[in-house]
Amino acid sequence: MTPRPTLVRLAAIAILPLVTLQPAFSWGHDGHMMINRLAAQNLPVEVPAFLHNGEALDLMEYLGPEPDHWNGKLEPELSKTQGTDHFMDLEYADLIAPLPRKRYDFFRALAAAQPQHPDVKLTPENVGTQPYQVEEVFQRLKSAMRDYRKLAAANQNVQPVETVILFYAGWLGHYVGDGSNPLHATYQYNGWNGPNPNGYSTAHTVHAEFESDFVANNVRSADLQPLIAASTPTLMADEWTEYLAYLHHSNSEVEKTYQIEKAGGFLKAGTPDGKAFVDERLAAGAIELRDMIYTAWVRSGDPVPAK
Repeated sequence: MTPRPTLVRLAAIAILPLVTLQPAFSWGHDGHMMINRLAAQNLPVEVPAFLHNGEALDLMEYLGPEPDHWNGKLEPELSKTQGTDHFMDLEYADLIAPLPRKRYDFFRALAAAQPQHPDVKLTPENVGTQPYQVEEVFQRLKSAMRDYRKLAAANQNVQPVETVILFYAGWLGHYVGDGSNPLHATYQYNGWNGPNPNGYSTAHTVHAEFESDFVANNVRSADLQPLIAASTPTLMADEWTEYLAYLHHSNSEVEKTYQIEKAGGFLKAGTPDGKAFVDERLAAGAIELRDMIYTAWVRSGDPVPAK
């Protein structure tokens, strides 16, 4: 986990408006579809075949952008409550580090810290809840996989639970994909805020240009597959801790994102640096998702503690 923000960084945060609620941006339709399909396609052989056969790949791909469909004006309550699950501004969240593992403990910790940080609005809506959504959907997935094991062992029909598992895996993929995007892990999510000695763009078009327009026009699954295939599927010792490290790594790439943007790296065909950076970030999302699905499968076989 990265250290708490320095005094200089806190000063920069303090001059921001009290309310800077992020819209629920994401990788865009194409990026999320690629992440989900490639994660399933590269699952290890130990995982049941139904998770990576042709129908599964198609369904995983389809489900990649699905949570972004829940941000419409016709479903305002849904849009309001789930929008925070797409991001976490780690500069704010790290003010209460280490993050508690449970969502409502996080809410209480933010409220308790608020008096010490009057110039920052420490609310879930402003800080974001991204890793909590990931952990909660991961646990749903693991639970459904446990049910699958029981049904399969009893020679019962597993088709319904297979459908549930694929939905949870695809749903999980959206948020894990969001986490690989540096602009989902920072308050600098759509144009530079605060002191700007390097002259980074302050335009509110940076986010869409980086994650949607550039990806749709320049990135294909075949570009990402070698990066994913070069990594070894990993069983996570603790998915919460390892996911936070993944999210913090994305945050560490924020300034690089703006440096490349300043050099025209994401404009139209972009630059080689821009292309390589976006490829690596999308592949990182697919790798993290692959490993979380694999981990959920293995952990679903753990003995259930006695009551």
